[in-house]
Amino acid sequence: MVALLLVSHTAALSQDIKGVVTGAIAGTTGSAAAAAAGLKEALAVGTGNAVQALSKRDGYLGDAAVKILLPGKLQTAADILKKAGYQKEVDDLTLSMNRAAEAAAPKAKPIFENAVKAMSFEDARKILAGDTTAATEYFKSKTSGQLTEAFTPAVSDSMKQVGVARAYKALADRYASMVPFGKMDGLELDRYVTQKAVDGLFVKIGQEEAKIRTNPAARTTELLKSVFGN
Repeated sequence: MVALLLVSHTAALSQDIKGVVTGAIAGTTGSAAAAAAGLKEALAVGTGNAVQALSKRDGYLGDAAVKILLPGKLQTAADILKKAGYQKEVDDLTLSMNRAAEAAAPKAKPIFENAVKAMSFEDARKILAGDTTAATEYFKSKTSGQLTEAFTPAVSDSMKQVGVARAYKALADRYASMVPFGKMDGLELDRYVTQKAVDGLFVKIGQEEAKIRTNPAARTTELLKSVFGN
């Protein structure tokens, strides 16, 4: 049984996790249970890392993969304003949206923790035997609604505190003064930022999943090492 769960450093580098744990899943109940426990620990570590990374200052703003950019229609107006010398106003709005997302990110921690605790043996088995994004897709299906619900008031409050409305109005006023009858769309920025913040979380979780599947250095506990290889 133990042999089924131990994978050499070299093998772990060259094989997908699916191949590594197939034997354990097909083996004894104890082996499969250990594999499932290892997966849960991996997901607890991975989601915790993702939330921590995005909760930091510049967690969203400083990461090109998750940085929240202006929505399309607003970007069109912003491009005109930047060319007219209003780069700072555009940057201030982008900054404030990302700061709001960073402030909301900690709300995800208990949601992910509960999703891991509620994971059934069958859920774990499917993820272990699934493709390279199986865990990320699991979290999307189980937590997207809860995350949106939790993030919405947090983003709204944060956007008020960091001055999103003020930054938006400054841009709108500049644009209206430059373009005949020019008016920026009154987009629901709260909803937009909330959705982008949630999307960014899943991007980071996907990155963490990839690390644990392919990088032995990311397996930071003994259980992870025993299930997924040293």
